Amino acid sequence: FEIVPFDGKLSTQESLTVLKSALDQGIRYVVQGNGSSVAVAISDAVAKHNARNPGKEVVYLNYAAVDPVLTNARCSFWHYALDINADMKMEALTAYMAKDSSIKKVYLINQDYSFGHAVEKSAEDNLKRKRPDVEIVGKDRHPLAKVRDFSPYISKMKAAGADTVITGNWGSDLALMVKAAKDAGLDAKFYTYYAGTTGVPTAMGDAGADRVHIVANWIPNDPATTGGDIVEDFAKKYNDDYYAIQTHVGIKMLAEAMKKVGSTDPVKVASAMGGMKFQTLNGEVEMRASDHQLQQPVFIGVWSKLDGKDVKYGQENTGYGWKSVARIDSYVASLPTSCQMQRPAKP
Repeated sequence: FEIVPFDGKLSTQESLTVLKSALDQGIRYVVQGNGSSVAVAISDAVAKHNARNPGKEVVYLNYAAVDPVLTNARCSFWHYALDINADMKMEALTAYMAKDSSIKKVYLINQDYSFGHAVEKSAEDNLKRKRPDVEIVGKDRHPLAKVRDFSPYISKMKAAGADTVITGNWGSDLALMVKAAKDAGLDAKFYTYYAGTTGVPTAMGDAGADRVHIVANWIPNDPATTGGDIVEDFAKKYNDDYYAIQTHVGIKMLAEAMKKVGSTDPVKVASAMGGMKFQTLNGEVEMRASDHQLQQPVFIGVWSKLDGKDVKYGQENTGYGWKSVARIDSYVASLPTSCQMQRPAKP
């Protein structure tokens, strides 16, 4: 495989421009992750391109955009979701949270775009169903990657008496929020989707210990997973943390499908990937044929001090890493789909 990088600059328009550039270069497999608004635009553009250019089809591997619309109302045969979508993550996260009787008052804060809205709605629906006694004491939406000072939001959380915060924030929006919570002495548990992403572990430091939780499709410290060797080798080679298991999953799935059909033709490969089951770092997974949403185990982790046993692999040289506190089988987080997929004729 040759990897050809393009920078979409977190912009829908810029991403569509570089997508066209990739297609003009004859690239037939496109990989993208952040964010969901960009992913929806790319998925739609790929589907239109394929309809207008038979024989020049393109496959889109989505490794990180998790708005459920991508595998429901806006699903596409050419799109493959490698991460767990937002609703699946919340289903697993709230199943774990429901057992914690100390959770009484929850604050929701999310980025103001499709994914953030999905996290907010899913959290409300799941808590109402599983823990009707829990009070949602506040909700905030803020501009994506624009806020530099989260202290006003943290002040609102403290004033509301929140003992728990649920957020789908990622990137600087999570790192800066966690730092602001640390500076303000907010004594609340954080349940996050992306506290393991670049910059956030450093922002948390010891202040996040035993308080910040993550829902993920892989925690290398969990005894049921593999990939510790990849973590170690990646750190040696790039001086960075490897946490995006979806990149491993996507390349393996692509390679297995190509070997199965004996071709790199996107139509044949796409047909082979739908319904495929295979082993990866988090166990056996299945690319569900009905909506192209990968079905896989889900893990809950808590930020903990390295001890060489339960927490062997850390992040960003902080002396801390993710201790796995729950492994949830794929069927628990699996959700029905409304996808009505239009499929091309079999090659």
